[in-house]
Amino acid sequence: MLSLTTLIAISLLSRLPAWLLLEFRSFDYLSTVDDPRPPPGGPVIVAIDEPSLADINAQWPWPRSLHAELISQLRAAGARVIGLDIIMAEPSNPDNDAAITRAVGPDVVLAGDETLIETPQASQLIRATPLPQLTEAGAVTGIASIDLSGDGIFRRIPGYEDGFAAMVAKASGVAPEALPAGRLIQSFGPARSYPTVSYYQALDPTNLLPPNYFKDRVVLVGLSLQNAPAIDKGGVDAFGTPYTVHTGKLVSGVEIQATIYDNIRGGLSIAEARLPTVAACILISVLLAAATVWRSTGWLTVVNSVAALLAFAAVSAAGIRLAHVFVSPLGPTVAYISVVFGQAAFDFAEERRNKRQITRAFAQYISPDLVKRLSNDPSQLKLGGERRTLSVLFSDVRGFTTIAETLKDDPEQLTGLINRLLTPLSDVVMDHGGTIDKYMGDCIMAFWNAPLDDPDHALHAVRASLAMQAAISRLNAQLEREAAELGRKPHVLKMGVGINTGECIVGNMGSTRRFDYSCLGDSVNLASRLEGASKNYGVALLLGEETARLVAADYTVVELDRIIVKGRTVPSPVFTVVHKADAAALAAHQAFIETKYAGTLAPSDAVFDRLTAFIPELAAYYIIVRDALTADGKE
Repeated sequence: MLSLTTLIAISLLSRLPAWLLLEFRSFDYLSTVDDPRPPPGGPVIVAIDEPSLADINAQWPWPRSLHAELISQLRAAGARVIGLDIIMAEPSNPDNDAAITRAVGPDVVLAGDETLIETPQASQLIRATPLPQLTEAGAVTGIASIDLSGDGIFRRIPGYEDGFAAMVAKASGVAPEALPAGRLIQSFGPARSYPTVSYYQALDPTNLLPPNYFKDRVVLVGLSLQNAPAIDKGGVDAFGTPYTVHTGKLVSGVEIQATIYDNIRGGLSIAEARLPTVAACILISVLLAAATVWRSTGWLTVVNSVAALLAFAAVSAAGIRLAHVFVSPLGPTVAYISVVFGQAAFDFAEERRNKRQITRAFAQYISPDLVKRLSNDPSQLKLGGERRTLSVLFSDVRGFTTIAETLKDDPEQLTGLINRLLTPLSDVVMDHGGTIDKYMGDCIMAFWNAPLDDPDHALHAVRASLAMQAAISRLNAQLEREAAELGRKPHVLKMGVGINTGECIVGNMGSTRRFDYSCLGDSVNLASRLEGASKNYGVALLLGEETARLVAADYTVVELDRIIVKGRTVPSPVFTVVHKADAAALAAHQAFIETKYAGTLAPSDAVFDRLTAFIPELAAYYIIVRDALTADGKE
């Protein structure tokens, strides 16, 4: 559908004048990109230029007797044909007219002019030709008028059978089967690309020019300023050519006539491709573009598009140079870009839709940075369930049931307290790269290393747990200040955290109508059990064995016990993090644990008091262990 729409749109656009001018501009670049120069044996220009005006020191127009002398000198120097791009349609001084009449002959072509005068009443074509006495003397007339494109650039062979360059070619013995009128012209360089001498030098070729400079050459005489005028300033008998796009300079009329002559002489003019050829090229471009974006669009599409557009330009340039046929690359280029960019727009819209879906699905569970990474690269997200090693965290507020009971008659305050509690804790989880699985009252379940890879997932989980404890402390300080202002007892919040690392199944889980991004597995169950068991050891954080191993390089972890949690038969070592303990204290604690496991520890052992002094953070833990031994009746 997109390809068909493109074909129709280009067909309509190609009927606009601006389209034709764009095609012409592409022709200007492509026909001159390899900087072609005049073919060997082409015309020599005798320029009426600034040095000549200064040397001859006569008012323009110069006396025709001077032109007669020039003709005589050129003929004597061996010129085969002499073309004067100078209009002599009106009589001048009789002696001067007589001198030029004696000088001309069949080897001399004189310029004429044809002008269309349009008035509200009528259109009139006026042709100015040389004086009759000059043509009677054998001089040939050639119309030097040229046609310019809508942008003021000369590009086409004039349609005059008796055009100036055509008559010069005929006089020099070049007889093309048919004048290529209307065909595009091949330019040969910017201004002054043709061999050029000043008029005053041609008046004395023996002394001022190399020997045989004009021998058997076609010589064209006309106005040609030494410095080509800029296009924005205009010029006398100077016009824009395809080279003007490179130089910004105009080319003299006599050089344009030389260019037309070489196009006729060498058969170098360029035909424009017919409509079926252009349509076929556009169709090929559309099919190529469709193949480029068939599967998807991305950076490779850009590379392929640049290569395709360069190929269109290269093929068009090759057609100009090798076959003398111009197939505009504009149609294929616009067709290709339209299809590619159209499909890219569709893909972009679809991608935006997918990004919004991902953002909506995960914005509540993970940090904005992670959401952005997922939306920018959805391939990192594997929905539907996958096996991954996760670090899973459970947190729960101790005694919150009691707090809820005291606030049962004030549900607004209870809801506000829960929100004030869960908001900073959730922020901590997401700030540390975690994914919030769910809220269960005052409990939070979160995990790391999904949906995005996190090589340091265990470390980030532990850091998050410590930051959550700090957040609870800040909230308690705020609640204490508020309670003091209201004259009531503050609610003190304490939190226990359990973290375990292991293999889980993670993905979208639920029903076809409602699902959550969650994880399942034995490691998840153990993390939940660790959170519940943390209060039994008087610590705020309890770690599983794998988690402790992964963070041991960054934190001081100490073993507390080996426990058998519900659903498991193998004892699992549990650990916690301490912040102030030297090597001696840690060694003493490890010895304490081994004695505990051996069953030889007694409540009266001095190690309890010693370790409490060494590691104050575990004072509650040591008391719990001593009390348990006392309850068991051990001495």
